[in-house]
Amino acid sequence: MQVMLNGEAKQIQAPMTVKELLESLGLDPRKIAVERNLEIVPRSTYGEIRVGDGDRLEIVHFIGGGDDGVPLAAREKQDALVVAGRRFNSRLLVGTGKYKDFEETARAIEASGAEIVTVAVRRVNVSDPKQPMLMDYVDPKKFTYLPNTAGCYTAQDALRTLRLAREAGGWKLVKLEVLGDQKTLYPDMTETLAAAKVLIAEGFEVMVYCSDDPIMAKKLEEMGCVAIMPLAAPIGSGLGVQNPVGIRIIVENAKVPVLVDAGVGTASDAAIAMELGCDGVLMNTAIAEAKNPVLMARAMKLAVESGRLAYLAGRMPRRLYADPSSPLAGLI
Repeated sequence: MQVMLNGEAKQIQAPMTVKELLESLGLDPRKIAVERNLEIVPRSTYGEIRVGDGDRLEIVHFIGGGDDGVPLAAREKQDALVVAGRRFNSRLLVGTGKYKDFEETARAIEASGAEIVTVAVRRVNVSDPKQPMLMDYVDPKKFTYLPNTAGCYTAQDALRTLRLAREAGGWKLVKLEVLGDQKTLYPDMTETLAAAKVLIAEGFEVMVYCSDDPIMAKKLEEMGCVAIMPLAAPIGSGLGVQNPVGIRIIVENAKVPVLVDAGVGTASDAAIAMELGCDGVLMNTAIAEAKNPVLMARAMKLAVESGRLAYLAGRMPRRLYADPSSPLAGLI
């Protein structure tokens, strides 16, 4: 006898139950649904309902509501941030300033999962040497201290600061920033280039805060800087990534890690930076000035991780018009 099976004529033996038909097709009854002449056939009656000549049968199952693709798990691999030959599991770097006290600083850093923390070089309070110090709360044996030159406006000031930092703790991996003015805290790239040249010659491994200019970024890389750190927006502004095109170009042309530094305000800003392909994000104010710094630190950790995964997964193309997620083939 002949039946219409999923829209096509098919010759089958008679008599035959629905169960026997499914067995002849090699289908598992637990994974499909059957409609006979526009009526659902209950699974419990498959062995009783007989298929008749001219019956119209639809056999359906669930499929993914989208195109087939390589599972993310198959593409994802151990993905570490490597700076100057050192491997770090976390791609989030955090600062240690602006917190209400060192206890809050320590709790926020723990929540962030960061392994690298930036530290400023400041004078010891010699009038009260028993005041608590950062090292009492954030163990430099557990975290990688990254001495920076925050507050320096000339190459000479930056050099002096980092030479003192190396003497104090033996740190060779440093963050260089030379500021141009107090209002914007934009980098003075002329002074930055001059300082970087000397530091590299003296054996420092320089991670450098810079403008979002791809040409300047390339110059710093070619000079020997171990990481390029373009600003997303002015330091402490919380405005998020203002020049995604410039940062993406820097990422595409760089052979060293690129980390967005400054201007992140909330978790979505961090995710955007990572989705652009950045290797990491450095932030301080976004966490320290949140109403709940510890909770925000946790949010930033997750944002950086999810942004990285989204970048590795590959974003879907943007389209002007709709595109149905469920395939049209096999439509009932």
